[in-house]
Amino acid sequence: MSDLLAEIFHTLKLLLLSPFDHGMMNFALKFIPFVLFFELPVYIFIMLGIVRYYLRKNEQIPGQAPHHPKVSCLITCYSEGEDVAVTIRTLAEQCYPGIIEIMPIIDGAVKNAATYQAALKQADYVDRRPNRILRVVPKWQRGGRVSSLNAGLSLSTGEIVMALDGDTSFDNTMVQAAVARFIDPNVVGVAGSLRVRNAFKNLVTRFQALEYLLSIHASKVGLSEFNVVNNISGAFGIFRKSFLQKIGGWDAGTAEDLDITLRIKNYFGRHPELRIVFEPGAMGHTDGPDTWRGLYNQRLRWDGDLYYLYIRKHALSFAPRMLGWKNFIMQLWTGIFFQLVMPFIIIVYSMTVFAFYTPGFVIAVWLLVYLVYLVISALFYLLYITMLSERVKEDLRLAWLLPLVPLQTFGMRIWNALATLKEMALKAHLDSSMAPWWVLRRTKF
Repeated sequence: MSDLLAEIFHTLKLLLLSPFDHGMMNFALKFIPFVLFFELPVYIFIMLGIVRYYLRKNEQIPGQAPHHPKVSCLITCYSEGEDVAVTIRTLAEQCYPGIIEIMPIIDGAVKNAATYQAALKQADYVDRRPNRILRVVPKWQRGGRVSSLNAGLSLSTGEIVMALDGDTSFDNTMVQAAVARFIDPNVVGVAGSLRVRNAFKNLVTRFQALEYLLSIHASKVGLSEFNVVNNISGAFGIFRKSFLQKIGGWDAGTAEDLDITLRIKNYFGRHPELRIVFEPGAMGHTDGPDTWRGLYNQRLRWDGDLYYLYIRKHALSFAPRMLGWKNFIMQLWTGIFFQLVMPFIIIVYSMTVFAFYTPGFVIAVWLLVYLVYLVISALFYLLYITMLSERVKEDLRLAWLLPLVPLQTFGMRIWNALATLKEMALKAHLDSSMAPWWVLRRTKF
């Protein structure tokens, strides 16, 4: 053991001094995994977008929208029980002078009578607030999340439509912040931000809280500055109703959030003026899985759905004439390559270096790579805290997790590869909790 530690320390020292002794380029080509060269431009791109947003935000004087369109909130419910009351109440309490139509859509209302009754009980609470309407929609036959969204879309009367989860709550400025983005007639969709509501329950939820801050909030701020937002979250998406109707609403299947995002982007090549934006001020709160098993089961579904959407369903979407050049490059780079190809490259690279080099050398190289990713994570976190966070004291309580982020990210990438293999071999998207099997198996894919 002492010999191994000595070899690791000596090799790491040589690696750290190598840029000064042999030049940075020679060092980079020999010892840094090449996948980092694909990732670094994206990280820099996003960081520049964050800085641009911060500078642009300070130049703008916030003002009220010239009109306050009616907003329809489609709350998809299945087995939330009393939790749906929190969602309804946070929407009723919004600081928005316009009309908000709150529509809990109870999927399988016979089986989920508890959720149905919990939603009905909120009628008096909502009625006591001006310009708030509660319309509980029971769907007696379960059809899944997409079925609920399309039912709500057909019954809604608002100009702006929000697709929300039945267990998500919201800051009381959410609607005002989101609707203000639709003053621009070219904005057809707004991605809302999410925080982990049970963030400080245990280590699992703390990791997710930090991940949401960096990979959802900070990253989407940067991407939004260049109109390349990668996804409108299914738990919290806002749309211009007329555009949703034009494209036929949501499509059957799983991962309906990324699906609707790609279907909207299919118009960007022909109509480059259209935009999907991220609004940091539109804040929602959701509970994350509080066990490692629950977290990895969730990601098994999420990551497997990426292969289903990108390869099985939307392969023809990956063309500049459909997405426009900016979104074509970003979807190809951060979608196909990052999510589907790179996890396998990382596995093959890791196995190869162990096969051809001594354990001490391999560990030293991995320590160096770990330090690089730690610096990147720290920079993202610093930008987020100084330029984006609206709850600085709360977010600083997660800082101690930063040294563990590269390790957690590595584990998630290995899991991503397993999820992709599962989808390739078993079509796992056909066995999803998002919809009954008889609905999923009737779809084309």
